[in-house]
Amino acid sequence: MSVIAHIRKNIFVANQGEFASIVGVTQPTVSRWERGAEDSMTLEQMARIRAAAEKRGIQWNDRWFFEPPIAECAQ
Repeated sequence: MSVIAHIRKNIFVANQGEFASIVGVTQPTVSRWERGAEDSMTLEQMARIRAAAEKRGIQWNDRWFFEPPIAECAQ
C-alpha cells in the first residue's frame, strides 16, 4: 500500500473523492498518487493534509508522508 493510500484509508478513513476535497485536488490526482505515478504532492498539499488531520483531532506524524506502512504479520 502506498503511503498516501495508507493516510487516506487508515488515518482519515476517507474515500478518494473525500480525500481529494481535503487536499484541494481532484479524485484522479489522488488515484495517481496512490498508483505511484509521476505526480507528487507539493508541500502546500502536505500542509493541507496535516491541518485537516489536526482539525479532526488526529494526532499527526509527518513521517507518514515518507515511510511506507509496515505490513501486519499474518496471525
